[in-house]
Amino acid sequence: MNKTPHGSARVPFWLRWLVPVLLVITWLAIAGIGGPTFGRLDEVSSNDQASFLPAGAEATAVQDWQAKFRDTNEIPAVIVIESGSAFTPAQLGEVAALKGELEAVAGGSTVIGPIPSEDGKAVQFVVPIDSAGEVKEIVRELRDEVQASAPEGMQTFVTGPAGLTADLVSAFAGIDGILLLAALGAVFVILLIVYRSLLLPIVVLFTSVFALCAAILLVFGMAQLGWIQLNGQSQGILSILVIGAATDYALLYVSRFREALTHTTNRTAAALTAWKNSWEPIMASGATVIIALLCLLFSDLNSNKALGPVAAAGILCSLFAALTLLPALLALLGRAAFWPFLPKLLPEAEREPAIVTGLEGQKGVWRATGSLVSRRPRTVWIASVLLLLVASAGVLQLKANGVPQTDVILTASNAVDGQDALARHFDAGSGSPVVIVADEAKSQEVLEQTKATDGVGDAYLLADGGAPIVTGAPAAPGAPAAPTAPAVRDGRVLINATLNFAADSNEAENVVVVLRQELKKVDDGALVGGVTATALDTNITAQRDLVTIIPVVLAVILVILMMLLRSVLAPVLLVASVVLSYGAALGVSAFVFNNVFGFPGADATVPLFGFVFLVALGVDYNIFLMSRVREESLKHGTRPGILRGLGVTGGVITSAGVVLAATFAALGVIPIMFLVQLAFIVAFGVLLDTVLVRSLLVPALAYDIGPRIWWPSKLGRPETDAAARALPSAPEPEPETAGAGIR
Repeated sequence: MNKTPHGSARVPFWLRWLVPVLLVITWLAIAGIGGPTFGRLDEVSSNDQASFLPAGAEATAVQDWQAKFRDTNEIPAVIVIESGSAFTPAQLGEVAALKGELEAVAGGSTVIGPIPSEDGKAVQFVVPIDSAGEVKEIVRELRDEVQASAPEGMQTFVTGPAGLTADLVSAFAGIDGILLLAALGAVFVILLIVYRSLLLPIVVLFTSVFALCAAILLVFGMAQLGWIQLNGQSQGILSILVIGAATDYALLYVSRFREALTHTTNRTAAALTAWKNSWEPIMASGATVIIALLCLLFSDLNSNKALGPVAAAGILCSLFAALTLLPALLALLGRAAFWPFLPKLLPEAEREPAIVTGLEGQKGVWRATGSLVSRRPRTVWIASVLLLLVASAGVLQLKANGVPQTDVILTASNAVDGQDALARHFDAGSGSPVVIVADEAKSQEVLEQTKATDGVGDAYLLADGGAPIVTGAPAAPGAPAAPTAPAVRDGRVLINATLNFAADSNEAENVVVVLRQELKKVDDGALVGGVTATALDTNITAQRDLVTIIPVVLAVILVILMMLLRSVLAPVLLVASVVLSYGAALGVSAFVFNNVFGFPGADATVPLFGFVFLVALGVDYNIFLMSRVREESLKHGTRPGILRGLGVTGGVITSAGVVLAATFAALGVIPIMFLVQLAFIVAFGVLLDTVLVRSLLVPALAYDIGPRIWWPSKLGRPETDAAARALPSAPEPEPETAGAGIR
């Protein structure tokens, strides 16, 4: 580290005041514009199925064909009115009178129904809703209308794709307020404990919040221009990721700033010294996460593609806030930021003890950890690897092949209850039919094959306007004539098939698989889509993405680490350790999901998102550690450098890990299974990586290997290592583990 004069050496006015003040004003302006934009994200956000569809899947092709057959992009709301006994004629008359009211709420769309169930205990309406409109508000109005007008003593439900979408949007409603407050509250409490200061936690949180404001402004602009697709899922992860990453980068910078203040009374010089010593690991860390997130663009799943650039934009803003706003604030505040425990200026003779073992000047838990690593390195790293391998065995219990849409929402849901009511009284797939696109010339053969497939309750061709063509049943007296000619677009027709199973069940997906196989024999151009097919294609695509993207992310991280550490062996071992940590986190999570939370399974995208966040963020801490170890190794030799780097960074990295785990755990306040599962995987994985991998496994393995860890660089040669140990120690700030709040 560069030596800084301990006196009040003069710093130019423009550097001492003008630059910091201008930086703070610039960020205030960004926050002033970006803050109010937070409430406008709903304008450019979508939570409908189209925002999650796999781009090249068969179900997506069917949706494109459906758009050619209708003027509006409608999704059905299925209304179920259920009675404990059979409906009387009078009650059926009351229910039939509802049709006009429902059409008025739906903006004039033609409502299908009332359709009585075979047992006579339920009645069903199908209400088309324009998906481009306010689906949540229309569903709420439908629920109010049905509940107020239904015969007394009956249960009413609004379900189907529209009802489930509305309840999903309601579950995401906490993202704007509850999630952010939970994350910021958790971080603030941790920072108070870490710094034992009143002002510094506020400065760090200001940096994180301003970074979030900038990220929101950037994401809003990209979404408005149509460059990205924003949904509630990526919106929630953005907030958590920015708060966690910006705080982590801030912790690293603050630790360097505190060290610099032990050498000088000049706050500007201390801020500059801290910046010079922290920018490289912070930039390398940020670049690693950004590039890893952008690898999601290789995904065929729209939800993955959407998250990549959104989250990368958040990390970019975190990076710039930590390297511009935070240094400016600390340059203006100086020692006062640490009040009431101000860092003291050390006498020159006490700043750097003579380094022989690397444990000199260390205290508490990190001296004990370093001592254990140096005495029994091979035992420590082998035991750590075995523990992680045992935990990884739980991966075999992970059921990440998707879950029914009715299980996605973890709170009470009228739509979920409505699906159960549908299954009790109607064909379980009623209201969410399988949609088949077939050649007009082969439409009858395709229709017959569809009806003959096990699991299909009914199937019919569609006429213009979406009305079914039902043959063999004469129209009732006085009723309008049923359509007889199917709608045709570009030589294709649409067929709807109602399944005997709930649309989001595994049984329904199996029927779709069989339909695709059998219909191809009749019409090789036949396509099978709809709600069930979309869920099936999403799961298949997510599993394929896992195999495609993981090698790309690992390769990118490996290259960045090689450039940073000027080594081949060290990066390979670091990446291997993080992958092992990921496997252990996933294994433990599978056990918890199955045996503690009782989840029926996991979303198919959970392993991929968990991998991207854990590997990228886990490598972050190894970057913080190993960049400092390399710096110390150049001066003191590899083995003393490892112990000294571990001790100097121990407190700050552990604090950063706790902060990041707490921020991701805050995702659990949103009652969506995917987010709760991701919150647990990342929070547990980060703690595991921070406490075990970075504190024990990596230092012990590096210590056991010795200078060869830097192979093939010059630092990896024994003679260079010996020369480094022979050099007199340069004056350097004494590490203050108390500044990190962990002894």
